[in-house]
Amino acid sequence: MIHIAIFASGSGSNAENIADYFRESDDIKVSLIISNKRDAYVHVRAEKLSIPSYTFSKAEFEKGTPLLKVLREYNIGFIVLAGFLLKVSQPLLNVYAGRIINIHPALLPKYGGKGMYGDTVHRAVVDAGETESGITIHYVNEHYDEGSIIFQATCEVQAVDTPGDVARKVHALEYAHFPRVIASLVKKIAEGNQRFENK
Repeated sequence: MIHIAIFASGSGSNAENIADYFRESDDIKVSLIISNKRDAYVHVRAEKLSIPSYTFSKAEFEKGTPLLKVLREYNIGFIVLAGFLLKVSQPLLNVYAGRIINIHPALLPKYGGKGMYGDTVHRAVVDAGETESGITIHYVNEHYDEGSIIFQATCEVQAVDTPGDVARKVHALEYAHFPRVIASLVKKIAEGNQRFENK
């Protein structure tokens, strides 16, 4: 069993969708939800899903030690950022190298970087007159939205679309693809661990 932690700063709709996807899985489980905001609605969703959730301050995230202690307690093997707004600190990147991924609501490298999240991204896409947008799932490194791209999916942006229209299309892509990509990546990690154990 590979235990996943989801990091989220807001509502947590993606976190809930991912947890639901793996609810019946024998191999993958969402075991922990982490936020940097005590009043984030993701905590309400976590309680409803019977998943433990914790809040850490920005300073605690940067230091890494308090967070890593909790991740070890829950035997976390993979981390998913789903609407998480802080930069991942180096201590966490060191321990979970190649095992932290993020989803971005645009087609990177366009419309990425610090401050580019949520409605800000969708408004920028519309204002630029783009004819398509989508999602990018990528590995996390020390820079915002610059890790290696794992998967992208696109949606059409029509001239009459508002940022809200684009958001709805992008959310649909997130719900459809994010859990499936997570499952594929975690399976590869599990297979790699099995080969190592059998040597």
